[in-house]
Amino acid sequence: MVDSQYYLPNDIGVSALDCREAFSLLSPREQMYSHFLSRAAWYGGLAVLLQTSPESANIFVLLQKIFRKQPAAELEPVAMAAGLTSEEYQAFLVYAAGLYANMGNYKSFGDTKFIPNLPKVRVLLLLKTNLRQPGEMEALWDSCSSALFSLEGKQKQLGLGSKGITTYFSGNCGLEDAELAQKFLDFQKLSAYNTRLFKTEKGGKMSYEVRLASAVKSGTGETRCGSFSFEDQEFTVKRGDYAQIMERVCHYLEEAQAHAASENQTKMLEGYRRSFTFGSIDAHKEGSRFWIKDKGPTVESYIGFIESYRDPFGSRGEFEGFVAVVNKAMSERFAKLVSSAEVLLPELPWPRDFEKDTFLKPDFTSLDVLTFTGSGVPAGINIPNYDDIRQSEGFKNVSLGNVLAVAYATQKEKLTFLEEDDKDAYIKWMLPSFEMQVGLHELLGHGSGKLFVQQTVGVTSWYRGNETWDSRFSTIASSYEECRAECVGLFLCLNKLALSIFGHEGQDAEDVVYINWLYMVRAGLLGLEFYTPESSSWRQAHMQASFVILRVLLEAGEGLVHLEEVAGADGRPDARIALDRTKIHTVGKSAIQRFLCKLQVLKATADVAGGRALYDGYSAVTDSGPHDFLRLRDTVLLRKEDRKMLVQANTRVQGEAVELVEYEGSAAGLIHSFTERFQEDAEQLEADLLELSKRDSPFKPCKATASSSGANSQG
Repeated sequence: MVDSQYYLPNDIGVSALDCREAFSLLSPREQMYSHFLSRAAWYGGLAVLLQTSPESANIFVLLQKIFRKQPAAELEPVAMAAGLTSEEYQAFLVYAAGLYANMGNYKSFGDTKFIPNLPKVRVLLLLKTNLRQPGEMEALWDSCSSALFSLEGKQKQLGLGSKGITTYFSGNCGLEDAELAQKFLDFQKLSAYNTRLFKTEKGGKMSYEVRLASAVKSGTGETRCGSFSFEDQEFTVKRGDYAQIMERVCHYLEEAQAHAASENQTKMLEGYRRSFTFGSIDAHKEGSRFWIKDKGPTVESYIGFIESYRDPFGSRGEFEGFVAVVNKAMSERFAKLVSSAEVLLPELPWPRDFEKDTFLKPDFTSLDVLTFTGSGVPAGINIPNYDDIRQSEGFKNVSLGNVLAVAYATQKEKLTFLEEDDKDAYIKWMLPSFEMQVGLHELLGHGSGKLFVQQTVGVTSWYRGNETWDSRFSTIASSYEECRAECVGLFLCLNKLALSIFGHEGQDAEDVVYINWLYMVRAGLLGLEFYTPESSSWRQAHMQASFVILRVLLEAGEGLVHLEEVAGADGRPDARIALDRTKIHTVGKSAIQRFLCKLQVLKATADVAGGRALYDGYSAVTDSGPHDFLRLRDTVLLRKEDRKMLVQANTRVQGEAVELVEYEGSAAGLIHSFTERFQEDAEQLEADLLELSKRDSPFKPCKATASSSGANSQG
């Protein structure tokens, strides 16, 4: 029997992301602008298949061909007639929906592989009922079926070298290759964000290919390409990664330009188009500068290679794009927070010299998402991620209101590890407290703090040349920064001004603070699901950050946090975590204050050794000390609940108007949304994806054997 963490349960939550009212309030021009931006984002999001695993693109094409021929409802009686049970068919639908929702066969939140929760022979039986072109479908199945079911060794999770699977690097790359490549990129003043690295052997000597994401494959452009010698190694920089995908992205961005509302939007899209045409991060930065200047648009968007969470080295960005409509009522609160930032920032516990010289007031809006592509949908965003722009020109913050309302809602019976007395208050105040935490986290967490880029009195280290936060702190950068931002949120949520901005006064304010802190310590316990003991590694940046904060608050002592292992009502192992609300403003605040100051000082001064020692120390999961966290991890896995999947609408042009097409909140609805999303050039798109996948095939980490796939196929 396969461990439940490697498949998605039949009863997994699936919810439709509602944006009908927000979309209906847009003008025809704004709707058309939103439509073409969404098309660009959806096509760009297909690059994530190639950024996730060697087999993801082939599985995606296989599923598209199955469900384009017969929608889920029509396929069901055929599957039943072929001998599948209703549970097996639902398991197949859930797997397909999971592949679409995560843009690959590894969970976007946790980086764990998931396989179908039915035997391989049963999937093949279903496939044979759907053979429109037997030779083509059988070849497609043969190309991905072994990897689709394999849980062999490192294929269980994403990672670099022996720690897991990655397609940001060829399968023969290790940490030393990633470090060498980063040095080369820094020397060439090239960003890693839109690159992948492939290593080959020529005449007994290793050579490296740095591949840039671009529509053009050769010729002159904005990024320096060619062959270079660096530290006795040969490097070649080439364009053309995801070329057919990037070409479509550029086409739809050009269409969107015709409906832009301002010169800033036009120049923004032009910068993005140049970036995706030639593989130029400098062009993307230029577009991002105009995006920052585009204050208060009705339709907000961003697109590119953005977050580096899933690159095992922490430098390469996953493709992401979103299109959303501003929620004006909720945005007023965030505007007040921005206006109060210069009052709240001095409250943070680091010396004044470690804060930005000038706080560049950003846009901070609450959005109802129309489209969000990539491997997952977050609750809030602080972008762009370019350190030089953030420090000297500014950034934007967004809170995704309709995502918060759906993805983070919970039921009392599903609340694990809390005392019964806490559950009603948790359900009542969780969303208001989380909304506040997101606001503080994004604006004053990610938006605070200075990076020293030259020697300053009293500072012994700093960022030199082309070095960035990501390139220096690499593998811990994402989680470390999320932890810093979470600590800012916990610290500033104790501030009465911050509470009042979000409408919380008196006892209600105290309840919001309590649930915000309780949410964080519970998240720290839940985070153990995302730790892999075999490689002593964390698979999710935010959950590692929560665990670190739990460790800090447990270490504070004085009864602030109480964590114990118990037997559940079902007789199986369970745990209880409790927080003494009377000690949050004293013991808790002091602990976070000290820790947060350390995080910022080490980050600001590029003290990688000190930062790693601090962060790795609190990240350690052991069976020694007052808490056996390895045993608690088993308990967390026993009682875990999978994250919801979100069904997003499509848009389509009907004459001069744009129609919003919605789908039911179910696995079948999610599948239907994807088959309709790419139907206009389905055959050519699928051929292009298979060609791109084939181009990468010589660099696969390993080939799953028949015996290994069979052993894990539940047959």
